[in-house]
Amino acid sequence: MAFYHRMGEIPHKRHTQFRQPDGSLYAEQLVGTLGFSGVSSLLYHINPPTQISRIGEPKPFAPKKAENVKLAPQHLRTVEVNATGSDYLDARKTMLFNSDVAISVCNPSAPEMAYYYKNAQADEVVFVHDGTGDLLTQMGRIPFGPGDYLVIPRTVIHKFRFDQSEKQVRLLIIESFSPIETPRRYRNHFGQLLEHSPFCERDMRPPVELITETEKGERLVQVKKEGQLHQFYYDFSPFDAVGWDGYFYPYAFNIADFEPITGRIHQPPPVHQTFEAHNFVICSFVPRLFDYHPLSIPAPYNHSNVDSDEVLYYVEGNFMSRKGVERGSFTIHPGGIPHGPHPGTVEASIGKKETEEYAVMIDTFKPLYLTEDALPYLDENYPMSWNEHGDGKVRKGDMFD
Repeated sequence: MAFYHRMGEIPHKRHTQFRQPDGSLYAEQLVGTLGFSGVSSLLYHINPPTQISRIGEPKPFAPKKAENVKLAPQHLRTVEVNATGSDYLDARKTMLFNSDVAISVCNPSAPEMAYYYKNAQADEVVFVHDGTGDLLTQMGRIPFGPGDYLVIPRTVIHKFRFDQSEKQVRLLIIESFSPIETPRRYRNHFGQLLEHSPFCERDMRPPVELITETEKGERLVQVKKEGQLHQFYYDFSPFDAVGWDGYFYPYAFNIADFEPITGRIHQPPPVHQTFEAHNFVICSFVPRLFDYHPLSIPAPYNHSNVDSDEVLYYVEGNFMSRKGVERGSFTIHPGGIPHGPHPGTVEASIGKKETEEYAVMIDTFKPLYLTEDALPYLDENYPMSWNEHGDGKVRKGDMFD
């Protein structure tokens, strides 16, 4: 995120005296990246953010790798699952991970978190599949709804408040151990998104309202780092900033505001890229016109992922190159083996003019590992689903030794 934003009250010059009504100084805090060389923001707190009252016992919070998984295309079906847990952290179930990224589903049943949360070592992109509410942060409130990417930089303290609804909240969480950025090829050397970018700064939604909680009383901030949830207690709210400014803050971007790039013949997946990080990218598939060459084939061609794993999370619409997938499905096509459209879908796509699909794709340049939490969602028939004849079924146990 590379444009300046400010909220609340701040002094005229940074690192100068800024006093509270009682004459005491506000506590200035720099939140920045890359050792003073990356983007940063300055926050002004009523209470020093260093004043911890006590520290509780850490809790394990790391995914467990599934063992003896064979190299094969995979399909996870999560749509039939309602709540995956009570509160936001309890409901996070990691499906896939490597040293660069972790991909989780999160369907919480509780409407609001009773604690605050901070990821101390990773940026988080929370894609809202179903549900509405507010992302509450120390830098302000961001309303959200279906289709929103909520980009939360590391160390930003936050909590979720979900609106009451008969529909189950469904979130896709992408945890990045490097900064989440817009694609480099769409930015000039000043950091501004260029004219050919499929979105621009106007589409980004920073916090709309600063939250300044002045009431005293014990608050719990759960801090995630190195596979543990560390329990930090304070005698005041971490949402006590009276103002801030800078380039480092959470924001929302809706998938429907991504403008698709199309052509006369089939365009490769990088045209859908929305975010980048070290060793992986996030792409958005949105409603768009199909190719308009008179002999074009809208369905994607077979391709080999020579050096990347491809994960597609299906959001809405009809996916013309796939049979048997539905909203909430993950397809995983690992590097080293080819994949492509299912039988019959290539011919069926010819003459089609447009698609109404929505999907989120994560391409990684290191192998992804299935977790033990992912195994109950596994569709064991998927690896044989390209067969023209027969039922395409595999025997129980074929995916695992």
